[in-house]
Amino acid sequence: MTLLCRGALVLGAKGGYIKVSKKKHSTTQPLLLSVADVAVKLGVCRQTVYNFIYHEGLPTVQVGRIRRVHPDSLEDWIRGHEHQIA
Repeated sequence: MTLLCRGALVLGAKGGYIKVSKKKHSTTQPLLLSVADVAVKLGVCRQTVYNFIYHEGLPTVQVGRIRRVHPDSLEDWIRGHEHQIA
């Protein structure tokens, strides 16, 4: 299969175009974590993270309508809740 680039589209061998994402992935850790990122780190679902935010006091930063969690705040919050886990 021969591919010829044309901007964000790639021409396949059969003449059809395929959209290609040229999104660059950073190798640095993001400054803020998404709710989904926090869920993965904690091994829970996103709804559980929202419950932690609204009912358990997990600190967040609101960017427009999106909630983000600072990694240090997450670690501090976990440390503060260690006695409840045991």
